[in-house]
Amino acid sequence: MTRIDDVARLAGVSTATVSRALRGLPVVSERTRARVTQAAQQLGYVASPHASRLAGGRTGAVGVVVPRITRWFFATVVEAAEETLYQAGWDVLLYNLGGHEQTRRRLLHTQALNKRVDAVMLVATPLQADDFADVVGLRLPGVTVSAGTPVPGWPSIRIDDVAAARTATDHLLELGHTRIAHLTGDPFDELCFTTPFDRRAGFQAGLLAAGLPIDPNLELESELTFRGGELATEELLSRGQPPTAIFAACDEIAMGAIRTLRSRGLRVPEDVSVIGIDDHDLAAAVGLTTVAQPAAEQGRLGAITLLTELLHPSTDPPGPADGMLPTQLVVRESTAPPRVRVPTARRTR
Repeated sequence: MTRIDDVARLAGVSTATVSRALRGLPVVSERTRARVTQAAQQLGYVASPHASRLAGGRTGAVGVVVPRITRWFFATVVEAAEETLYQAGWDVLLYNLGGHEQTRRRLLHTQALNKRVDAVMLVATPLQADDFADVVGLRLPGVTVSAGTPVPGWPSIRIDDVAAARTATDHLLELGHTRIAHLTGDPFDELCFTTPFDRRAGFQAGLLAAGLPIDPNLELESELTFRGGELATEELLSRGQPPTAIFAACDEIAMGAIRTLRSRGLRVPEDVSVIGIDDHDLAAAVGLTTVAQPAAEQGRLGAITLLTELLHPSTDPPGPADGMLPTQLVVRESTAPPRVRVPTARRTR
């Protein structure tokens, strides 16, 4: 196997000169570069990209941090980011926090990212006040994707969660629903990012704009999972008269809600309409009305933003100027106008 010192010996230069010449650095004269290139071709030598990166002070990897890789949204973002980065020659180091605050703090406060990656993508990762010094201290290009905590100097790629929730709520209101329940995220989640709070704010804003009161009995907290939606809907139904519609903070909650409603003999949408946010891969299969967000596009644009900074530091990040991507209402079979409920007539003797 041909080594770099074989090329150096044939070209009559040092191994350092061979490395500089093959990396295209301007410190090597064109005459020397041509001699090195000819020697490398004659011997069939191909420089290792990994070794070249190390010589240039780069690792060739981008660190992507996610709260839970098992969730649909996070997995979709990571897949799109990894594909984009891989095509550009960068590897991805995935840091899955597994929903644990201790893991997040250890990653950020022990300099675990230092000298392992060339850039960092934080996907819906919440930060505390004492985190910023360590994150900024990495002195690496970075981007935040989806809800999370803004980092000074880092661009952000996301949707407007408040507006998306308002769109979902307005859809139900326009159909004629006035008794609407909201299944939101769990505020006691160890890595509670801002998405559930923003979507609850959008829901409440929609009700108030329509002149409707906010009923605490119609707001329930849930894990952002299918099972969470099942359990929250069970609790909702145990509180008495069911609502005519449910707005779930994500599609996975919404699909869990549909399962519980049907298991309790309630029809969707004849008895209860259901809407979510995401446009999960299974949303169309179950006929779920939703507010679609471009999950994969957020990952792709996040990766392009980092690549632009890595390869062309003087240029501006691509994509929308404010980093805000559009959402779209997708109406399917799970929502309809409320059915008029006729009171059961009392029997007379």
